[in-house]
Amino acid sequence: MNTPSEDYHALLARHDAMRLRRRILAPEGSTNRAARPAAPHTYDGAADQSLIGEFLPLVGPLEELIADLYLALFDRHPYLRSLFPESMAFQQAHLASAFRYLIGNLHRVDAVAERFAQLGRDHRKLGVRPAHFAAFEGALVEALRARAGARWTVPLEDAWLRMLRLAVSSMVRGEDDAIAEPSSWEATVTAHEIRTPGLAVLRVRPHQPYPFRAGQYASVETPLREQAWRPYYLARAPLQDDELEFHVRAGRAGGVSDALVHGTRVGDTLRLGNPRGMLTLSDEALSSGILLIASGTGWAPMKALLQEIDAAPSPRPQVRLLLETGTPEEFRPAAGMYDTAYLEAFQRGRPWLTVLPTHPAVHAAGGALRVLNEVLAARPGPSEAPHAFLALAPEASAAEPARTVAAGLADAGVPAAQVHQDTSEVVDVTGASASTTGTGSVSAWR
Repeated sequence: MNTPSEDYHALLARHDAMRLRRRILAPEGSTNRAARPAAPHTYDGAADQSLIGEFLPLVGPLEELIADLYLALFDRHPYLRSLFPESMAFQQAHLASAFRYLIGNLHRVDAVAERFAQLGRDHRKLGVRPAHFAAFEGALVEALRARAGARWTVPLEDAWLRMLRLAVSSMVRGEDDAIAEPSSWEATVTAHEIRTPGLAVLRVRPHQPYPFRAGQYASVETPLREQAWRPYYLARAPLQDDELEFHVRAGRAGGVSDALVHGTRVGDTLRLGNPRGMLTLSDEALSSGILLIASGTGWAPMKALLQEIDAAPSPRPQVRLLLETGTPEEFRPAAGMYDTAYLEAFQRGRPWLTVLPTHPAVHAAGGALRVLNEVLAARPGPSEAPHAFLALAPEASAAEPARTVAAGLADAGVPAAQVHQDTSEVVDVTGASASTTGTGSVSAWR
């Protein structure tokens, strides 16, 4: 007997199949574009940005506005509660982050449209449909009016609605453009190994081909935490056996990472979202020097990148791997903490790779900067600068290590275009709660 979740996802798959069939059978050039939201390119968001920002204290703080929004949403539409995880804390934090991104970038309409079109493609796996956005809009208006009281105005409400509809129209367009793509993949856990207390390496085999590139990440859902998706880097380059590898550090009790580390077993089934990420190699990077900077389970994408570089034709670029462990207790010289044996074996016979471990007594940003000062002391010009790839776990002593290291690279003469890091979504390299960089989790707008 199917569970309600299985029935719901089967219904969504049938709905998508019907939409795809209509698109395929439609006469060429006669796609029903009238049913699609208009492109937002004629919208000038600068005026709305100014108005919303000026009166934001009326409805803030954003975290409280979001809490009121969800109360209104579930009161109006109780059936929607089943689309969300049991705990709403992570959800609310990332929706607040999404609003911050919108308000801060509303003057950059094209960038916002592109960002939220990507979110729309990702949200297909969550079961979000246009009707859900209409319910969300109504709940937002109710929350805004209640918080602002008598000082609320029609022009202010119109500005909020135009901003929201820019995001929603972009998401719907992204969803529609991706209708021929799978919304998610099921995968079976083939190996589960505890490497250190609270850290596991998982191997999974997708039931269908899973197209991805080294350096990308995938959102993962476990049946132990239905409707809660968390992104993790893929720790293998695409290989012939089709298996994927994830490195997961357990965080708070009851979270997805905790369930993957402590509650998942061989034979269990997980769901994967579409691969995403900015840490992929370009031909330009492969023809120049490469600097890989990682800490914690940020080693995972670097492992995949090294495998891709190793498979590239000669001559291979010179690669320097700056790898820092999470805590002094876990430190191993020239190693990736829990993956020591692999890195030591990989390094042998590969003269193009130099491993630069940082000192265990310093946090990720400080340790990385110390070594960077030595590695890039010559302050190379743009033509000599390496392509840098960053995956740094946040530390208590450095809330934004990736930004700190990126600033250090800029000071050393590395152009911003050659610094690659994921900022639109935060990949869980610690197992703790993710930060609020960029638009936040792909589940932010469910």
